[in-house]
Amino acid sequence: MNEVTIYTDGAAEPNPGPGGYGVVLICGPHRKELRGGFARTTNNRMEILAAIKGLEALKTPCQVRLHSDSQYLVSAMTLGWARRWQAHGWKRNRHDKAVNPDLWERLLALCERHEVQFIWVKGHAGHRENERCDELAGQASRQADLPPDEGYDPKHSYE
Repeated sequence: MNEVTIYTDGAAEPNPGPGGYGVVLICGPHRKELRGGFARTTNNRMEILAAIKGLEALKTPCQVRLHSDSQYLVSAMTLGWARRWQAHGWKRNRHDKAVNPDLWERLLALCERHEVQFIWVKGHAGHRENERCDELAGQASRQADLPPDEGYDPKHSYE
């Protein structure tokens, strides 16, 4: 199984607003960068989507160390929140719906294919690859004619 390191970041400015994601994948001497954006979305959606896009870029099952500065993303995956929300019909508790179930569903499915270790890194702290992902996400969010984020629901996307 190939060992891959993935760095991710998401951005929306303002939040919600135009948003983007950035991804850096490293496997041995190989490096690939990805980015994309949407006209109206949230920072959290872009953080999750960055992880999804990084994992979707892998052609075969891999051992992955995925670095993110999103405590929301890393905690949801390492503490089992996303699996618990899924098991309870995308509810956080008896009264509150889980936010972004469309993206969590995709991410959980990708984690069945790959062995993924989620690692939190402090954002804007000079980490080279995290800073590069931040640049990519910002560039993507400022592109002209961004498509709509079909999964964005302004009624359920508090940040």
